[in-house]
Amino acid sequence: MMSTVLGVIGLVSLGAVIFLSYRDGGMARTGYGFTGILATLYALAGLYLGVITVRDKTYYRLFPVLGVVLNLVVLGLVGLILYMGVNG
Repeated sequence: MMSTVLGVIGLVSLGAVIFLSYRDGGMARTGYGFTGILATLYALAGLYLGVITVRDKTYYRLFPVLGVVLNLVVLGLVGLILYMGVNG
């Protein structure tokens, strides 16, 4: 369950950062970068918790799998933002 919560927190915070940067004409403030770093750390922790829980056969699998997917999406978005920043 915690993996899913961390994934949702990461997605919401990245979505807010992307929206606010777009609204400011593409200018990202320092706090936005810090939020991106925290979202990455949350996603890594959530991915670790999700993988550990998915491997255990005694837990119901919906939330751990959902958490793994959400955290992978967050990490993919961070990677895309970094890629676009280097090549843009």
